[in-house]
Amino acid sequence: MTYIVRLSAPSDADAVSALLAASYSTLLASHYEKALLERALPFMTKANPTLLASGAFYVAQSSHGELIGCGGWSLERPGTAKIVRGEAHIRHFATHPGWTRLGVARSIMNRCRMDAKARDVSELHCCSTFAAENFYKALGFKTVAGADIPLDSQISFPAVLMQHPLP
Repeated sequence: MTYIVRLSAPSDADAVSALLAASYSTLLASHYEKALLERALPFMTKANPTLLASGAFYVAQSSHGELIGCGGWSLERPGTAKIVRGEAHIRHFATHPGWTRLGVARSIMNRCRMDAKARDVSELHCCSTFAAENFYKALGFKTVAGADIPLDSQISFPAVLMQHPLP
C-alpha cells in the first residue's frame, strides 16, 4: 500500500469532500450520537476552497490515484481572519476508513509541522473530534479544554481544543 503526500489544488474539491464524508461518517459514529452526526456532517464534509488553494493543505494519494487522507494548517484562526504570531491551526484532517493506522495522517502532520516551522510557527493548535484526540496526543498534542464548535445558529459540535509546541 503506497501513497504520496502532495499539496492540494482547487481541482481536488470533490475528492476531498468525498473523503471527508467517508471518513467522518464512519470514524465518528462510535463517538457521537447519530442524530447529531446527521445534522453536523453536511457542514463538516465540504472541502474548503480557501484551504485547498492555500499552499498549506495536503492530500495523500494512493498509487491508484484515490485520495486517502487530507489535512493542513493555517495561520488564521478557523472562522476568523485573526493571526497570532507564532501560532498555526491544524485544519480538516481526515483519513479514509480503509487506510487508518497506516501512517497516512502522521505523514500529513509531519508535512504540516515542517512547513509551519519554516514559517516561524512555534505552536500548533487544533480543534479535535473525540475520535481523533488520541491520535493528536500520540503526536505530542496536549488537551487544553473541551469546546462546542458552532456549525450554524442551531448546531454546535462537541470537540477538544489541543495544542503542541514545535521544538
